[in-house]
Amino acid sequence: MNLLLTGAWAEAQAHIRELEARGHRLAFLPRECDALPCDAAWAEGVVCNALFLYHPFEAFTGLRFIQLTSAGLDRVPLEQIRARGLRLYNARGVYSVPMAEFALSGVLALYKQLRFFLDRQRAGVWEKRRDLRELTGRRVTILGCGSVGTECAKRFAALSCAVTGLDLFPREDPAYGAILPMEALDDLLPETEILILTLPLSPETRGLLDAGRIGRLSADAVVVNIARGAVADQAALTEALAAGRLLGAVLDVFETEPLAPDSPLWTMEQVILSPHNSFVGDGNNARLSRLILENLQAEERL
Repeated sequence: MNLLLTGAWAEAQAHIRELEARGHRLAFLPRECDALPCDAAWAEGVVCNALFLYHPFEAFTGLRFIQLTSAGLDRVPLEQIRARGLRLYNARGVYSVPMAEFALSGVLALYKQLRFFLDRQRAGVWEKRRDLRELTGRRVTILGCGSVGTECAKRFAALSCAVTGLDLFPREDPAYGAILPMEALDDLLPETEILILTLPLSPETRGLLDAGRIGRLSADAVVVNIARGAVADQAALTEALAAGRLLGAVLDVFETEPLAPDSPLWTMEQVILSPHNSFVGDGNNARLSRLILENLQAEERL
């Protein structure tokens, strides 16, 4: 099989000999924005991330399958892929562990006032706080019960939270107390203390957490967004935080990235903010390589 590998797979070059021994013919593109090392029509399979943002999808006339190094599908032309009947693999499960750990650590940082204590540590000031919160017994609602949401559910449930999931496809899962249909969202919001967004961006989920739904949350609620920025109305969320209508937010994604330097979110004490970095973990490369090699084996059997 003719395979085009890109630098989005960090360990690609370490597996070149193995793949060649399995009969594959390889071309390697270190940076997806650079000129292709082969004719686009030559490639029968590609391992990439944002390749089709820089090179016209229509030119890849020989494609049989696409393996993405991302979990999200928003950087590929889905309608064209489906119309051509191509097999599409994503990196489901690869980044879920570090993202779930980030969500948990962010909520704990807010509950335990870590910013306050770090500031006092730097200043050499011994000052106690009497308003620290516990996770035990908190009501957690997770929007999107895929791999990331489920890893979040496991961790919050392990700390004795009551975890409810909302998903387009409700099911029984031991990681959750229950998984309900998305239609239950508005009823759940007033009793939700920690709201975690892990669902993919689509026309149906864009702006799902709008001003009205943010307004249904209590003043003790924390919003965690590790999905896509546009799933939440960023302006409405910023306004609610500034007005003290929420306890805080843990935000890794934003409607426009990088986040504008003048955004008030940067300086809010009750916001834990990171630059779309929650997916990073030292186990990612091994998980991604294992997944890619398994999917290539499946392709070889077809």
